[in-house]
Amino acid sequence: MSYADGLMSSGERIIHRNKQHPFIFIWAARWTIGAIVLGTVLLWIGANMDTGGISGTAQSVLLWVTAIMYVGGIAVFAWTALHYVNQEYVLTNRRVLQVEGVLNRTATDSSLEKINDAVLSQSIFGRVFDFGDLKVLTAAEAGIEDFRMIRSPIVFKKAMLDAKHEHEIEMERAGMPSEQPYAPGLPYPAGSPSPHRDEDDTVAISTGLSPDEIMRTLNNLADLRDRGAITEAEYDAKKSDLLRRL
Repeated sequence: MSYADGLMSSGERIIHRNKQHPFIFIWAARWTIGAIVLGTVLLWIGANMDTGGISGTAQSVLLWVTAIMYVGGIAVFAWTALHYVNQEYVLTNRRVLQVEGVLNRTATDSSLEKINDAVLSQSIFGRVFDFGDLKVLTAAEAGIEDFRMIRSPIVFKKAMLDAKHEHEIEMERAGMPSEQPYAPGLPYPAGSPSPHRDEDDTVAISTGLSPDEIMRTLNNLADLRDRGAITEAEYDAKKSDLLRRL
């Protein structure tokens, strides 16, 4: 089980997983590759030097430098590989997560309802090898970071927008089947049932819900409150209105 699986809340399920393209792993390991190449060159130079006098001392120094190059390069390569393996982008039915880190793990997420848009950038090289940068724009001041060199970015973007659409439908069904938000002083939406104004300056619509339907709606509202989709005050207001209808 990955780290992201342990972050799932009750009723939350993973829809899509993704990672960065392997090219970013090669780019991150460029210093390792350079160190190994340089170590190989130094090893060849040292092997062709005389073993006596100053040349022998220089040869010993080159051998030590070569050993450090190889050991350090392999260590950096292993660390880069671990970082690549532990980094992933996860899309659930409620949010988008970015998980990264080896020893210290960092998980940054954004709720689907806060996502405004997603900007996809692909170079010609990225279109050929199917990777790109995906920037998710959210309503929050601090959101998820850019998804750099993500694999199959078009597939991930479509899956994210589809999940957002399904999430909005779920919230609409669970949130206000018997009440619609109304701002005092604004015209009521055309084609809607005629509202009556309560004492607290809100508008309620009579829908004739049965007690069982009202209880199911309350359960759905409680789930939205627990997930942070609505505030405690919004939940209490909707709950009071629904209970008056029993």
